[in-house]
Amino acid sequence: MDEKLEKFQKNLNYKFKNTELLERALSHSSYANEKGLKESNERLEFLGDSVLGFISAEYFFNLYKNQPEGSLTKHRAAAVCEKTLCTFSKELEIDKVIKLGKGEIRMGGAQRPSILADAFESVLAAIYLDGGIEPAKELVLRFITREGIDVSVRDYKTMLQEVVQKHPEETVEYYVVDEKGPDHAKEFTVEVHLNSNILGSGTGRSKKLAEQAAAKEALKLMGLRE
Repeated sequence: MDEKLEKFQKNLNYKFKNTELLERALSHSSYANEKGLKESNERLEFLGDSVLGFISAEYFFNLYKNQPEGSLTKHRAAAVCEKTLCTFSKELEIDKVIKLGKGEIRMGGAQRPSILADAFESVLAAIYLDGGIEPAKELVLRFITREGIDVSVRDYKTMLQEVVQKHPEETVEYYVVDEKGPDHAKEFTVEVHLNSNILGSGTGRSKKLAEQAAAKEALKLMGLRE
């Protein structure tokens, strides 16, 4: 393993037993496609999103024992939003070890918030698979326990969920309906459905941003925001 990855593991305060997991966690889809790899970090990102959600939910549940669900959701949303995860990634220096395709490198992908946020989640998943929940929790709590996380961040997905959950029989789901552009300049279109009915749609440079845009439009159409 090269010196950069050795240093990165020190930043993580975690030593991988299976270094292939770490290599995969740092392989963006543009790099994987260019090199003909079977898998990028996207599957790990999917798992990491859930691991992050669980750890942060447990933390805020125990921290704010008298706060209602809506308040806990806002704290968690602020702690795991793209802007916050991008900050965490830069502190860990993921931007120095992420593997990108040539086009993405030219476009400055190593500083793109969506790429860095996703990479944080994929690295978290790799730690979880390699060492279990405890080292994964140690990494997450190292960041979300600090002061200064902005709970006023507008999380439209959470706002929409809070409206819908008043009716237990209702279900909200998000679907990627279009994906276009080269790897270094992808644009996603997402629809948000309520019991199979389209509530809104939105586009963004990442799936998360497109989901937020779709939720924002849904709230607007419902007359709940300008």
